[in-house]
Amino acid sequence: MKNIGQEWIFFDGGMGTLLQEAGLPGGVLPETWNLDNPDAIKKINKDYLEAGADIFSANTFGANALKFPDNLDEIVTAAMNIAKDARSEANRPDAKIALDIGPSGKLLAPMGDLEFEDAVSLFAKTIEIGVREGCDLILIETMSDLYEAKAAVLAAKENSNLPVYITATFDESGKLLTGGSVEAFVAVMEGLKVDALGVNCGLGPKQMLPIVKRMVECASIPVIVNPNAGLPRTEGGKTVYDVGPEDFSETMEELANLGIQAAGGCCGTTPEHIRLTKEKLTKTVFVKPAPKNKTYVTSFSQTVEIGEKPIIIGERINPTGKKRFKQALRDKDFDYILNEGLNQEDAGADILDVNVGLPEIDEPEMMENVVKKLQSITGLPLQLDTSDPKALERGMRIYNGKPMINSVNGKDENIEQVMPLVAKYGGVLVALPIDEDGIPTTADGRIKIANKILEAADKYNIPRKDIVIDGLAMTVSSDQTSAIATLETIRRIRDELKGHSVLGVSNISFGLPCRPIINSYFFCMAMQNGLSCAIINPQSDQMMAAYRSFLALQSLDPQCAGYINAYADAAVGKIESTQTAKQQTDTNAKATLAEAVERGLTGRAAEAMKEGIEQGTDPLKLIDSDLIPALDKVGKGFESGTIFLPQLLMSADAAKAAFDVVKQSMAGKPKTSKGKVILATVKGDIHDIGKNIVKVMLENYGYDVLDLGKDVPPETIVKAALENNIKLVGLSALMTTTVPSMEETIKQLRQESPNTKVVVGGAVLTQEYADMIGADAYAKDAMATVRYADEVFGNQ
Repeated sequence: MKNIGQEWIFFDGGMGTLLQEAGLPGGVLPETWNLDNPDAIKKINKDYLEAGADIFSANTFGANALKFPDNLDEIVTAAMNIAKDARSEANRPDAKIALDIGPSGKLLAPMGDLEFEDAVSLFAKTIEIGVREGCDLILIETMSDLYEAKAAVLAAKENSNLPVYITATFDESGKLLTGGSVEAFVAVMEGLKVDALGVNCGLGPKQMLPIVKRMVECASIPVIVNPNAGLPRTEGGKTVYDVGPEDFSETMEELANLGIQAAGGCCGTTPEHIRLTKEKLTKTVFVKPAPKNKTYVTSFSQTVEIGEKPIIIGERINPTGKKRFKQALRDKDFDYILNEGLNQEDAGADILDVNVGLPEIDEPEMMENVVKKLQSITGLPLQLDTSDPKALERGMRIYNGKPMINSVNGKDENIEQVMPLVAKYGGVLVALPIDEDGIPTTADGRIKIANKILEAADKYNIPRKDIVIDGLAMTVSSDQTSAIATLETIRRIRDELKGHSVLGVSNISFGLPCRPIINSYFFCMAMQNGLSCAIINPQSDQMMAAYRSFLALQSLDPQCAGYINAYADAAVGKIESTQTAKQQTDTNAKATLAEAVERGLTGRAAEAMKEGIEQGTDPLKLIDSDLIPALDKVGKGFESGTIFLPQLLMSADAAKAAFDVVKQSMAGKPKTSKGKVILATVKGDIHDIGKNIVKVMLENYGYDVLDLGKDVPPETIVKAALENNIKLVGLSALMTTTVPSMEETIKQLRQESPNTKVVVGGAVLTQEYADMIGADAYAKDAMATVRYADEVFGNQ
């Protein structure tokens, strides 16, 4: 039996388009044919096997308890039996059956209403049945949300011992729907110990070339590429694709030469696409995956590589020595805590340290809450800083990305508590060279313990590249040789261990006056000796001046752009003169209404709106002068790719909270509206992620939304449009099999309500596709829908 990563492996191709050709009616869920027309499913499985597929998928892509609450077991069992029969009849006992796991169709909290653990449970139900019925592996595919992908992988890992493969759907810029990069996807999935990863759907093979190149350059495990057969269009009420088998296989050969290990197809690909691809690729040189020495810390949208350029880890989310922060933890004053994070982001932090431990609070619960809330308003990766294993696991499990973990030490008990968690969830682990005998005073002693920790990481299958060793900065006021020992340790981590290092820099100055002076000089010395990561206060002018100067002088700041941007307008002496004042000022000032909306601070947005109204300002004026401009700024950031979907939605939630205050203040007064819009996910499709995002944004821009829900028949949409005199209808579809329902809905609207405009969107839609099915507009995202609504209603 073939092993992925050791020789060429070939997957099957598209199921949905072939089912349409076999007569699957528009809007009918493909998985229902496991019961109603099993021969059609079996024929497709057999055709792919006879074309040479080594791995073929059971017809379970959309089989989850949301779609099939009453007969999920029957649906999945039937799919597995069909796949087994197809394998037997095709005489391909070597072929492997993949339990095909697609997206839930829901957006996970805090952006949507599906909680993370509920998503894990949802996927687990399908996986338990598939494993029981004899699948050979689990293929998680078409994932566009890093968080949902993590939930699916955990469900697979916790409910089976089978190989787990995962492929994601990126746009042409190499971004997931929720903003994740190729590198973030690879880092998170490798941390979760999947067996292979890759890309599928959304794009044709040519459009995938730059994405696959990036993936191969950072992935240490096998890479799978399953493109669509180009871009979709409609002919005679059916969805067709524009790249034939010959052209497809030629581009797949280009992809193979980038260093992938497995290939197949997705929407629009046929057995002939797979046969020709296999024929060409088996003649090319096979390259086994090789370890890549790249260390990534990621959030849902940002990826920080630890390497040549020192990384700033903000230290302010920590109760040590901070009375106000301790009180915020006791009071669950999350807005204060979040502001500490946002202030550090503004000041230049790359990663935020998160320490929420106080003896009198529930640290595991607080860690989970703070991680969730921070990740809803900032894209910076986090460092989870705790000595409580329960708090660590709570934080790691729900973390959306690959975090830093602070920390593990050389004590056997500590290693046994922390490393299994890192092995399961993935993370970049800070290693403290401390053991049962305490802190070594020499570099020799610290390097010895560091080696012990690295050897332990090997046993837990944690890559050494994901261990960052703390050089241990000890106060120089009590031991004048301590700084020398620390700097030697940092240098030897770089030169001898070929690893990465981290320091809590300000520890060096405890007990001394004018601490920023010695901290900044020590910081420069540590960077010169190879320091990779510095835990500092990024709001310290003196520390950031030292950092920016070092980058400029070491040719790590191209054209000195960062330095110039920071200090072009600074007066001589400004940094020194403001340092003391900044230290004495509470930097956690209350955000304005506009700032609260921009940052997604829901509680503060409502509070600021209330304050403005109480001060006598007309609430409608506050909306026009503060709230809408803030939403526009975020919307433009989203459109330009500098702000991502989670931040867009949290900003919308903050605006909604402010609007709610306005509604309460204007109770009984006439309500103004920009217009009424119908939204619906078309018949046969229960994926309402896109529709729900559009609804939030339209409502925040002043539109009344009549949400008809999902799986909505054309007749229902037309009736609602007529009864409510609707000028604009928004239709959503995720699956190619439901686009005919969208086309039929547009056709009926044209006949019954010709003055109604129709805007369409969804993962399978393109501008050309929208034109072909008769839509008035195609919206690639929620903000594009808002812009079109403004055009239709004359609100520009």
